[in-house]
Amino acid sequence: MGKFIVIDGLDGSGKGTQTDILVEKLKSEGKRVRTLSFPVYENDSSMFVRMYLDGKFGKNPSDTNAFAASMFFACDRYISFKTDWIKDIEDPDTYVIANRYTSANAVHQLSKLPREEWDDFLKWLWDFEFSRLSLPVPDATIYLELPPVLSLSLVRSRSAETGRKMDIHELDTSYMEKCYDAALFSCKALGWKQIKCYEGDKIRTIDDISKQIYDEVSRL
Repeated sequence: MGKFIVIDGLDGSGKGTQTDILVEKLKSEGKRVRTLSFPVYENDSSMFVRMYLDGKFGKNPSDTNAFAASMFFACDRYISFKTDWIKDIEDPDTYVIANRYTSANAVHQLSKLPREEWDDFLKWLWDFEFSRLSLPVPDATIYLELPPVLSLSLVRSRSAETGRKMDIHELDTSYMEKCYDAALFSCKALGWKQIKCYEGDKIRTIDDISKQIYDEVSRL
């Protein structure tokens, strides 16, 4: 039977790379796999997300409150689900692997709120996306833990090499540090599978991390 698995982490943590590796491994075993990546930048569904990340509503992430920003990303997921990958989720033989999902709202938007409001926000987010919008609940969320100092270093190197513009999240060091704290909180509160992607000040090898991810998926 297929499963719905999410891989998430701070920018630069290797989500896309590890998603691709897992997908290829599952395909090599003869499994039917559908890959998703959020936001769906190439679709109209992500219009408000793109405006937000481009700074159209303010140059700082905090210029858009946690609930408004959450709705932008949730709408992108809802529209793409209803118009595209609903058939894959409903197929019991398909593994759906997503690079980011509701977990990204839990991390990035939670960080905008006072610590004493974190539990209530996670309850609201779960109800909004999974109950009100009826988006599918993942069988597992795998979180790639990487401290902001290492994450931002990789993001800046990637931007310099590719010319890719950094968004308002990536440009705000303080914001990324708050996201890291929010991620650790969410891992415990929501039962995510946390994978430490570093040892000391060094990043673990891609192969080493991918083997650990596969072990977590195999346990499902």
